[in-house]
Amino acid sequence: MSHLDRLRAVFRSALNLPADADVDGLEYRAIPQWDSLAHMALIAAMEDEFSVMIDTDEMIDMSSFAEAAGLLEKHGVGAAAI
Repeated sequence: MSHLDRLRAVFRSALNLPADADVDGLEYRAIPQWDSLAHMALIAAMEDEFSVMIDTDEMIDMSSFAEAAGLLEKHGVGAAAI
């Protein structure tokens, strides 16, 4: 499974979305499920899945799936751009 597929699975799980939900264009607060509390759960799930530590500034700046993928790339995970 690619890093992006793993990230998609993390988003779907953390945000309680259906397994077939398209998350590639998802942005923070664009759906009711992605509120501030879910954002923290999403960050924690990303840290667990990819063994990275995301700092406070990165948490605040991460406001879309694309930015999450870029953040992982910055941390050396190797998630390709979507």
